[in-house]
Amino acid sequence: MNKFFSKGLFRYKRRESHTVKIGNSAIGGKNPIRIQSMTTADTMDTKSTVDQTIRMINSGCEFVRITAPNIGAAKNLSNIKSELLKKGYNVPLIADIHFTPKAAEISAEIVEKVRINPGNYSDTKKFKVIDYDDKTYNEEIERIYDRVSPLIKICKKNGTAMRIGTNHGSLSDRILSRFGDTPKGMVESALEYLRICEDHNFYNIVLSMKASNPLVMVHAYRLLVENLDNSKLKNYPIHLGVTEAGEGEDGRIKSAIGIGSLLDDGIGDTVRVSLTEEPEFESPVASIMTDRYINRPNHDIIQSPKVFNFSPSRYDKRESEEIVNIGGDYFPVVISDLSFLNKIDDKHLRMLGINFDLDTGFLNTEDTSPDYIYVGDNEIDIKNFKYNTIVNYDKWLKNKVVDKSFPLIDILKLKSIKKVSKKLNFISLKTNDVDLLNQSDLPLNSVLIIDSDNDHFMPDMRAFFLSMSIKNPVIIKSNYNLNYSDKLIVHSSTDLGGLFIQGMGDGIFLRSSQEPEKYFKKINSLSFKILQAARVRVTATDFISCPSCGRTLFDLQKTTAMIRERTDHLKGLKIGIMGCIVNGPGEMADADYGYVGSGKDKITLYRGQEVVKRAIKYEDGVDELIELIKDDGNWVEPK
Repeated sequence: MNKFFSKGLFRYKRRESHTVKIGNSAIGGKNPIRIQSMTTADTMDTKSTVDQTIRMINSGCEFVRITAPNIGAAKNLSNIKSELLKKGYNVPLIADIHFTPKAAEISAEIVEKVRINPGNYSDTKKFKVIDYDDKTYNEEIERIYDRVSPLIKICKKNGTAMRIGTNHGSLSDRILSRFGDTPKGMVESALEYLRICEDHNFYNIVLSMKASNPLVMVHAYRLLVENLDNSKLKNYPIHLGVTEAGEGEDGRIKSAIGIGSLLDDGIGDTVRVSLTEEPEFESPVASIMTDRYINRPNHDIIQSPKVFNFSPSRYDKRESEEIVNIGGDYFPVVISDLSFLNKIDDKHLRMLGINFDLDTGFLNTEDTSPDYIYVGDNEIDIKNFKYNTIVNYDKWLKNKVVDKSFPLIDILKLKSIKKVSKKLNFISLKTNDVDLLNQSDLPLNSVLIIDSDNDHFMPDMRAFFLSMSIKNPVIIKSNYNLNYSDKLIVHSSTDLGGLFIQGMGDGIFLRSSQEPEKYFKKINSLSFKILQAARVRVTATDFISCPSCGRTLFDLQKTTAMIRERTDHLKGLKIGIMGCIVNGPGEMADADYGYVGSGKDKITLYRGQEVVKRAIKYEDGVDELIELIKDDGNWVEPK
C-alpha cells in the first residue's frame, strides 16, 4: 500500500495536488472541489448551447464541457464563447474531443481546457487481439507521441489546460492486448500520454479514470493515485465521474457509490455527475456530494487497527460464517424498519411486497421484499402470520411465538442476559465497541448490526471491519435525519455502497428518522438499489445509459424511459442505451444488450460487443431490441 492510503484510510485528508489553471479559475492545490457538467445541445446550434450553458451555470456549474466531434463544431466554440461573454458569463469552457486531433487543436486556441480520450484520440478499437512485442509496442508509443505533440504545443502556447480522460469502455486494442480490460490498463493508457506531456514540460493537466461500473472506477482511480505517488510524475489534480450512470435514483446511487467512495479517501479535485437528464440537474447532485467534505477534516478520531490487510485497488470479500441465510456465500440481506408504527398490519406489508392471504395462510413475496423486518417493541397484528422478524430483546422474551422472531441484543447488556435464541441472535453495537466485541463471548448464531456516529462514516466502518478478530456476519446500519430526497440517496449510497464495493457487509439496515411512515417503502427500495449498484445483489434490470451530449442522435431521455418501461422486469439483464457510436460498444462494455445511435434516426443493436443489426429505424428500435432478447431466450412476460 502506498503512503497516501496508509495515512488516509482512517483519517480524512484531501490528497495534495499541484494547481492547474483553467481560464480565470483553477483546479487542485488549495482550491475547493469544483463542479462541472456537459451540454447536450447540438454544438452547431449556438443559441441552444448558450441557453443551456446559462441554465447550468445558474444551477451551480463552474466549468462547462461542450462536445467538439468535428472541425465545424470546434470552430463554433468561438461563437458560443462570444455569446456567453456578451451576456456576462465568463465561465471556463472545455472542449470534449473524440477521434479528431484537428478538432482538438482548433479548440485549444479557443477554450480554456480540452479533454482527450487516450483510447480513441490516436488509437483504434476494433476488438482485435494483437500480440505486440516490445519493439512494435514502442513503435506505437512513438506514433502516439507524434500525433499528440501538436496539441500539447498549442495548449502550452495558449495556456490551455488538458484533461487526459481514460474511459474503461474505450481502451484501445493495443492496451487491451497487453493489459486486458482492467484498471491497470486504464491507468497505463493515461500515463502513456502523461509522460509525453511531461517530456514537453507541459503540466497543466487533469486526469480521470471513468467507468460505468463503480467498482472498476474506484479501483482505477486508486491505482492511478498509487502510480503517481510511486513515480517521478507530478501529483496531478483528479476529475471524478461515473460514466453512463443513468437516470433518476439509479444514476444518483451509482454516481454516489463511485464518486463518494473516492471523496471519502480524499481523492478528487473536480466532479461531474453524469445523468440521463437535463444537464442543469447534474450540478446540484454533485454539490450534495462535495459539500459533505467542507468540514470533514474535523471528524472524530477513528480508532485505527493495529495490524490490518487491505488493498485499495482490489476487491476482497470479507469471509464470514453462514448463519441461517446471512453471511457466507449468501447475498447481503435487507432489513426494513417498521418499528415506528404502533400497529403493523397487512397494508404496510403489502407496501413492501409481502402478500399474506388471511384465509389460506399463503405467503407471497417479491424480489425486493425485505429479508427481515425490524419491529422494535411492536408486533405484526396478523393472525398466523410468520415472517423473519427482529424484536427488541425484552419484548422478544415476552413473545409466545418465537419461530421466526429473533432478538436484538445491545452488546452492553450481553453479560446480564441468560436466555437467547438457539437459531439466530442479532447483536447491536457501535464501531467504537470493537474492543468490547473482541473480548465478549457472543451467543451462538450471532449476527452483528453495527452503526457509526462518526461523520467520516465509511472509513470508520472500514476500521471496524479491519479490526475484527471474529467471523460473525455483519449488517451495516445507518440512520439519517433526512427526508427522502437526493441528499438521503447520495449520503446513504456513499456511506453504505462504498463499503459493499470493498467486500464489507453481509446486509444493509437503512433508516430515516424523518417521516418514516411516509417513506419506508422508498427506503426499502433504496436499500436494494444500493446493493445492485454495488454489484453484490441483483434484483432488477441494470440500465447503462449515457447522459447525452451534442453527438446524441435521438431523444435519449425519452428512449431510455421507453426501454425501461418495456424491460424493467427482466431481473439480472444489463442493457446499454447510448446516444452515438462514441459511447457505443466500448462504454457499455459489460452490458448484455446495447441500443446505440448510428445515424440520423437510425440505431444499431448489440449483443454484448457484437453488432447484431444495423441501420434499424429509430421508431422500430425498442421492438427490435425486445425481439432480440426473446430470440436469445432471455425474455419473460411481465407479471
